[in-house]
Amino acid sequence: METVKQDTWNASLYDGKHSFVSNYGGDLISLLSPRPEEKILDLGCGTGDLASRLAGYDCEVIGIDNSPNMIAQAQKKYPHIPFFVEDATSLPFDSRFTAVFSNAALHWIKSPKQALTSIYNSLQQGGRFVAEFGGKGNVQIITDTIIEEYATQGISFNWENFPWYFPSIAEYTQLMEEAGFRVVFAQHFDRPTPLDGENGLSNWIEMFGDSFFKGLSENKKAMITQKVSKKLHPQVYKDGAWQIDYKRIRVIGIKE
Repeated sequence: METVKQDTWNASLYDGKHSFVSNYGGDLISLLSPRPEEKILDLGCGTGDLASRLAGYDCEVIGIDNSPNMIAQAQKKYPHIPFFVEDATSLPFDSRFTAVFSNAALHWIKSPKQALTSIYNSLQQGGRFVAEFGGKGNVQIITDTIIEEYATQGISFNWENFPWYFPSIAEYTQLMEEAGFRVVFAQHFDRPTPLDGENGLSNWIEMFGDSFFKGLSENKKAMITQKVSKKLHPQVYKDGAWQIDYKRIRVIGIKE
């Protein structure tokens, strides 16, 4: 019997405290430059905000995400757009889309080769893949400090619990080429990202870093999160907000 994967995504917290994820996606839509009547897949659509913006260009948009909680919220917010729970490494679309668009999702997929092959197969000939995600060095000050706090507590950190895949630009574009894409654009850039409020970092860790603490009690997780926040506060909390060291990769690949 297949085990059902637990969905740890809190869609309401995502919309309420982390709407910056979708807000920053506006620049990526400009890079995509959608045209009327295009068929676009929004891969890792979250709660649907960017899929809705894409639909505003008179495109035929489908949104997918691996989180049932996110998809339920997207369906409630934007009932006119089809949203489905799907795994990016085994998409059920064969040469269906003129574009695959993905914002802040691919760093969650630790099988990038399978994901890129799946994306490539979902595109029509001449179609394009436009994506932004976390790159090498992304949020490293936070992740280093969490792992250091593990050591301080005498707990061995299991690297399988590291939540993300943050490749270098060379690594990722090579994987794109191996999947069959012609890479026509690639960029790795700093994007310091503010988090609102004194509890901004704790909220961020709760939202995005849950798998760091797999196997720990809620009390131990809360203690480590508190100690990490306290340790980072002097250097990361500036002008009334946490300034997080986001480093992003943007790519465009063409299926030829």
